[in-house]
Amino acid sequence: MSKMKLLSIAVVGLLLLNFGTLAFLFLNKPPHPPMGPGPGEEGPKRIIIERLGFDKDQVTQYEQLIDEHRKTIRELDGQIRETKNNLYATLSSVPQFNKDSLQTRLGEIQKQIEITHYNHFAAIKKLCKPGQLKAFDELTKELARFFTPGRNHPPPPKD
Repeated sequence: MSKMKLLSIAVVGLLLLNFGTLAFLFLNKPPHPPMGPGPGEEGPKRIIIERLGFDKDQVTQYEQLIDEHRKTIRELDGQIRETKNNLYATLSSVPQFNKDSLQTRLGEIQKQIEITHYNHFAAIKKLCKPGQLKAFDELTKELARFFTPGRNHPPPPKD
């Protein structure tokens, strides 16, 4: 066999191997994780209502709290996006003006998000009747996982 023929066979073989690898990767990619609670999963709203045993009036008040909370968090998320865009835009300028102040601003907005979450749950606690406070105290042990985006942590074991 000549060197050219051997080289041609090797090139064709490598091309087939590359195409096969690409086909395998594209055809076997894992499905995207579901956004929000899927079938068989409970969202924070349902968990809170059930665990605390809210009555109809409490559920109505709780839904109003949720609407206010979501609106505030949406606004703060928008501020984070805008600030991040401004921060990364400084990469294209030689003297990176405002970099430190934009990073500080991101920290302030994140702090405001955490304060908003905390105040939201303080408001939920105020909705509770005296008999529901023990269940609320138990629920507070797993509150952090409700607001950790993209991470589905299993609930802690029941004692």
